[in-house]
Parts: sequence; structure tokens; C-alpha cells
Amino acid sequence: GLLRPEEVTRPILERYQRHLFYVRKKDGRPLGAKTQYNHLRTVCLLFRWVVRAGHLWANPASEIEMPRLPQRLPQAVLSLEEVEQVLAKPNLEKPSGLRDRAMLEVLYSTGVRRAELAALRLFDVDASRGTVWVRQGKGRKDRVVPIGERALAWVQKYVEEARPRLTVFGDEGILFLGDAGQGMHPDYLTRLARHYLVAAGIQKPGSCHLFRHSMATAMLEGGADVR
Repeated sequence: GLLRPEEVTRPILERYQRHLFYVRKKDGRPLGAKTQYNHLRTVCLLFRWVVRAGHLWANPASEIEMPRLPQRLPQAVLSLEEVEQVLAKPNLEKPSGLRDRAMLEVLYSTGVRRAELAALRLFDVDASRGTVWVRQGKGRKDRVVPIGERALAWVQKYVEEARPRLTVFGDEGILFLGDAGQGMHPDYLTRLARHYLVAAGIQKPGSCHLFRHSMATAMLEGGADVR
């Protein structure tokens, strides 16, 4: 019976939230936390737009407390032995193989995402501080992440020995170049990582993100703080 945005109040939304909590599906089971969250998020996004569009002065959904979603660890991670098997697969006699080894080392050492790896530029790697500057990562936010000495050594070897042989056109400063001398698409990185996982005899699902999960798991097992 609500026809206008101004008729919706916070108590009404709270009743809707309680309804989502107590409602039962046809089989008698309650709605999952993710389903409740998605329903409420849709409402919150709607009223955020209503306010921005000038139809309301205040957002009745701004104080809604969203249900907490369960935090689950990824099921598929690589052991330290499996990581070493994958890292040893690129053919270091080829410039592309040396590049691939450096990329895999950076993926595992830093935990960056595939699009972030593809966007890295030469000056984003600071060997003196042992850090990598990730520009416009997830959420379009910049961040600085640490990188290990071994990964830095492979990056330096790639930059000195292989990258000049991959540079075909004018150098735009992209760190990892494809065989045509240009930057690589994230989908290509997925296929590349999957290729080396299969070559190492590893059938676990995933590709680039598998290295991110494996790095985080190894850090936790080594006593690192979650944050």
C-alpha cells in the first residue's frame, strides 16, 4: 500500500527486515543470510538513489544494520611444495618464460589480483623499500603492498634480460609485456596461470586468484595477523 517514497519510514524497513528473518520458504527453511543481505541491500541502494535524485531529504534505510555474512576460507589453496612446482615450469631460455616466472613470483609474493598485475608499471616496483604500488585496485583505491626479495630478484632479471627483447613499439612503461610488446589482458593472465598449474600436474580449481589465496593462507600459517 506504499505508493510514494516519503511514506517509507525506518520502522517500516525494520519490520521488513524482521519479516525476512522469520519468513520461511516452501520447504520450511529460513532464508539464508546472503539472501536476506541481498534483499536489504537492494532496498538500501534504491533509497540511496532516491535521495541523490532529490525525491527525499533523508534516507530511511541509512541506519539499517545489515546481517553479517559468514566468513569462509577458500577451499583450494596451494601448498608450498605445489607453489614451487608451478614456479619451476616456465622456460627460462625464452624471454616470455622469464617474464612468466617473474609474474608468477609477483602473484605469490604480493597477492595482487590479475588486473592489478597487468596494470603494473616499471616505477610501481620500489626495490629499495621492498614494496609495490597498486594503482586503482579493487574499489578504485590505491594501496602499497610488500614484495619479497626473491620476487624482486626475478623482476629485476626480467627487466634487464627479457623485457628489452619484448619491447616492440614505443615503451609506455608497462612492467609485464606480451609477446606483441603491449600490455596483457587479465583473461590472458588467467589462461597463462592455468597453463602452468596444469603443467605442474595440479588439478585444483582456480588460476591467478589461487596464488592470492595460497599466499594469504601461508601467511596465516606462519603466524601473521589476519589484518
